[in-house]
Amino acid sequence: MKFLKGGEKMPSAQVIEKKKQIVDDLSEKLKNAQAGVIVNYAGITVENDTALRKELSAAGVNYSVIKNTLVKRACENAGFDGLTGVLEGMTAVATSENDPVAAAKILSKYAEKIETFEIKAGFVDGNILDKAGLQSSLYSLAYVLQAYVDKEGESA
Repeated sequence: MKFLKGGEKMPSAQVIEKKKQIVDDLSEKLKNAQAGVIVNYAGITVENDTALRKELSAAGVNYSVIKNTLVKRACENAGFDGLTGVLEGMTAVATSENDPVAAAKILSKYAEKIETFEIKAGFVDGNILDKAGLQSSLYSLAYVLQAYVDKEGESA
């Protein structure tokens, strides 16, 4: 058995391979998504989490809870380096290939109901939107995304 400095066990080749696969899968989801949202899911009950996942799934949104270090690598691989600054605490990632506003609308609804559940940042069509640029209402992210999509549709 190999040990790291400080006496920690070194991860096995299987563990490392599994983590690489998680990063590769998330990188592809990010690259193929029209939009994505990163949230802090702290404080959500099992009942609310189950309802949230069901609602997101019905809307075609992929929702995953993944370690921040793996999300960071996936964001970097996908060209979303600007999202890495919000990766702390309990992080979940929602991506949608078809609907640029579904994830933000659904997650905003839960953020309003659950004080500790918050939207950290998002992206649409490769453009990163951070929480700082939004008004106090978390529904604003959905409206900003929709306005951006509408504007892009007009120029096409």
